[in-house]
Order: sequence, then C-alpha cells, then structure tokens
Amino acid sequence: MDGGWMEIHTLNKASESSLIIFIMTIIISLLLLTSLLPHLTFTAHVNVGIVNGKEAKPHCRPYMVSIQACGDHKCGGFLISDQFVLTAAHCWNGRNILMVVVGAHDLRDSKSSDHIRVKSYIPHPKYKSNPKKYADDIMLLKLEKKVNLNNKVGVIPLPKEREDVKADTACSVAGWGRLTDGSVSNVLMEAEVTIMNNTECRNRWGAIYSVSQMICVYGDGGTCNGDSGGPLVCGNTAVGVTAFGQRGHCNSPKLPNVYTKISAYIQWIRTVVGNV
Repeated sequence: MDGGWMEIHTLNKASESSLIIFIMTIIISLLLLTSLLPHLTFTAHVNVGIVNGKEAKPHCRPYMVSIQACGDHKCGGFLISDQFVLTAAHCWNGRNILMVVVGAHDLRDSKSSDHIRVKSYIPHPKYKSNPKKYADDIMLLKLEKKVNLNNKVGVIPLPKEREDVKADTACSVAGWGRLTDGSVSNVLMEAEVTIMNNTECRNRWGAIYSVSQMICVYGDGGTCNGDSGGPLVCGNTAVGVTAFGQRGHCNSPKLPNVYTKISAYIQWIRTVVGNV
C-alpha cells in the first residue's frame, strides 16, 4: 500500500513539473510575440504604395501627366491648360526630348492614354542661375498640340497670386514615383498630407527653405523619387510643385518634403501662358 501510494505521488509530482514547464513555455512565447508586434505592425504599414499611399481611383485626377524620356517615366506634371503642363525645372536636363502622357492611370496601358511631344521647354529664368537648384524649381512645357479635354483628361485650377495656404490644411499628392520597397509604380498612387507651419519648415531646412517661394508638408504618406513635378493639391487647386526632400529618405519626419509655391509664380505663368 505504501509503495503503491509513493508511486502515485511521484507520478503526480512529475505531472506538475511538466505542467509548470508547459505553462512557462507558453508565457515566454506570448512575451516574445508581444515584443515583436510593434515591429510587425510597422513593417506591414510602410510596405505599401507611394510611402504609405494608396492606388488612386482611375482617372479621378485627370490633370495628372507622366513625363517620360525614351519611354521611361521620369517625373510627374499637371495640365493647367489644353496645351501647357506645369512641372519642376529639375525634370529636364536641357538635352533630353521629353514626352508627355495624358489620360493615364496604368502606364502599361497605352490604349487609354495619349503621348504628346513637348514643343517648348520653359524653365523659370532664375532657376538656371541657382547653382544648388533649389529655388525657382518650376517649369512650363508647351505641347506640340492641344489635348482633347474629357472625363480622363482635364486641367486643374491654380491659386491666386501671392495666396497662402494655412498651416494644418489637409491636402494630397500623387504620382508614379517609387514605392516604399524601391520598386517603380505602374499605377497612379496618392497620399494625404498636411501643410506644415512655415516657421517650422524654415527651422528644419535652414537657409535652403524660402518662406515666400516654398511650402512643406508632413504626414504618414508622401512623395518619393519619380514624383517630382507633380502637384500638391489643396481642395481642387494645385498650390505646389513637388520639388525636393531629404536625399535617400522619402517622406522624412526630420526634413519634410518641399514644394515650389505656385502662387509666387502666377505673374510669370500668366506671361508665358496667358490668363489660366
């Protein structure tokens, strides 16, 4: 009887030890999983589209154009009339022959878009005199022919001369630039952004930033390589031209993306294009 009882008691002790080890293993596994969750969430969050952007609804931004050289997308741009595109001056090196693609959503689908040659390249006259190529980074492209305006091809209004956009205004950007993983997007992507206070922009960028000629934004999403020249849109108005950001770091929280302020160049645009 004693031997039998001792045997049962020993078996119960062994079972208790196994149960404790099993419970501890589960607890350790749960703790490890919990510690990894923030990293896993971050990875899933950033590895989408144009720096936390999303695919735009096809042709919801009929003013968007792809500026291409030798069949490859180089920059964005936008129609401000049936024959003029506004973009960034740094999108043209002074030698390349550029082609403008209008009415596109997926750049692989040539049937729904029209390819038009550029007749005249008109960078802002002060851009060439700026050795660092930050200021006056704006250019007009006159197309060889007028585009047919329809539900897939349209123009976007410009702001009034010297008009400012208030800080914390909700705006958006779009383009066919590089995705977070470094690959090129074939479809038009978009992201929501917010206008940053001019003083803060100046504090972040220093002397490079011009309060009178530039705008900067912040947000979870933003522009990247290949989005240069595209519009910063607030409401239904193009208020900025995608210009520059921190080198090698798209949508940096430290150095926010910067846009050429269109309202500072309305007089020049009117001189070249007329009253748009």
